[in-house]
Amino acid sequence: MKIIIRAFFKTLRVILGPFMLLWEIVTRPKAIARPLLEQVEVDQHCQKLALYQYKTCPFCIKVRQEMHRLSLNIETIDAQQEGANRTTLVNGGGKAKVPCLRITDHVGKNQWMYESGEIIAYLRRRFASN
Repeated sequence: MKIIIRAFFKTLRVILGPFMLLWEIVTRPKAIARPLLEQVEVDQHCQKLALYQYKTCPFCIKVRQEMHRLSLNIETIDAQQEGANRTTLVNGGGKAKVPCLRITDHVGKNQWMYESGEIIAYLRRRFASN
């Protein structure tokens, strides 16, 4: 039964995935415009961030939309398939759950933030007023 359920959801993901990605592009919000020097500073801060995500995860799409709205150049890392990216996510954050924002502080220590709502609130607090 477990195999049938997994096959069903995998098929559903394959069918709906392209439509979800197209919808993400069509509904992409307008990016805020910052003065050049301010954007350079924001980009420097964004180098310490990475979003572990699946391309067609609705919650990941929600976070990526907010990243676009805030003009944030945050690295996105696909952690859907087994491999190094997923292993890093599990070893660092403790679970294979997305979206997950990896925040590296000035001494190189990582904090792992799960939940799209928390990630969006963090990004708004940190970058919306810049």
